[in-house]
Amino acid sequence: MIQVEHLTKYYGDHLAVSDLSFEIGEGHVYGFLGPNGAGKSTTMNIMTGCLSATEGRVLIDGHDIFEEPNAAKKLIGYLPEQPPLYLNETPAEYLRFVGEAKGLRGAALTEQIGAVMEQTGIREVRNRRISALSKGYRQRVGIAQALLGDPRVIILDEPTVGLDPIQILEIRDLIRDLGRTHTVVFSSHILSEVQTICDEILIIAHGKLVAFDRPEDLEKRLLSPSEIDLTAEAAPERVREILAQVEQIADLTTEAAEGGLTAAHIRTDCDDIYAVSRSVFFAFAAAGTALLEMRLKRADLEDIFLELTERTEAPAAGEAPPEAPEEKRESEADET
Repeated sequence: MIQVEHLTKYYGDHLAVSDLSFEIGEGHVYGFLGPNGAGKSTTMNIMTGCLSATEGRVLIDGHDIFEEPNAAKKLIGYLPEQPPLYLNETPAEYLRFVGEAKGLRGAALTEQIGAVMEQTGIREVRNRRISALSKGYRQRVGIAQALLGDPRVIILDEPTVGLDPIQILEIRDLIRDLGRTHTVVFSSHILSEVQTICDEILIIAHGKLVAFDRPEDLEKRLLSPSEIDLTAEAAPERVREILAQVEQIADLTTEAAEGGLTAAHIRTDCDDIYAVSRSVFFAFAAAGTALLEMRLKRADLEDIFLELTERTEAPAAGEAPPEAPEEKRESEADET
């Protein structure tokens, strides 16, 4: 549905997006995850045709966003990070304006306005001025305008930023519902949000794509080393002696605790952390030593995010980025 090919974007000498390529299929919810300044908004603005690229291209269902902008943009509904709302209008007035700008007229427009109001839950505030609405309702109005024209792709840039916890849950539910009938791409830097909503996750750092996978598969990629914390009723020397029988242990630290107990921390490179914990349990059982507590620590999305984004290097301070194509950079300067 969406093909991004070798996308590069310079702002002057600053490289914001670096040779970015990925492909998004039809349907489902895709999360675009990365720290602030990673290039998420720049990429989304290019994908929707709101910003030119220095190099590369974007295809929406086979239509080049730069060569065939009208055909490509008809397939896209877009909510920027700052919703383009006219605060002195009501949601009904604003949606009618947006619908007409998208080429809708008459009964078809009226029907679509009613449908997107119902879908986004703003019917009850349709005649109140947008300036009087809460931020959560404004976000809903912004999503409603993106849905007009029945686009196949919905792109949402930080749709929950600045919302309270209840509003965030409501917008998450709305995004999840949209994913049943549309291809939804939304950006966020909130890890739990992406993990709970998305079918697949793209992680970007310093303008580069560092991962694109399902949440559960991302976890599997970075499970090793896994960790086990335990507390045993024995001295540190005895704990180390018992654990020496467990072959899968890559690193072991022990520390004496009160009451003759020992706290131990195990790191293992084994893919199956449950097999390691089983071996640990039976080693203590065979030694007749009480194992009072054992906790398994597996990589979660936060661990993965930090691992992937921190190991992707930004250009060193004072280091010039790769030479940008002069012809395209000059044409962009003319546009500005």
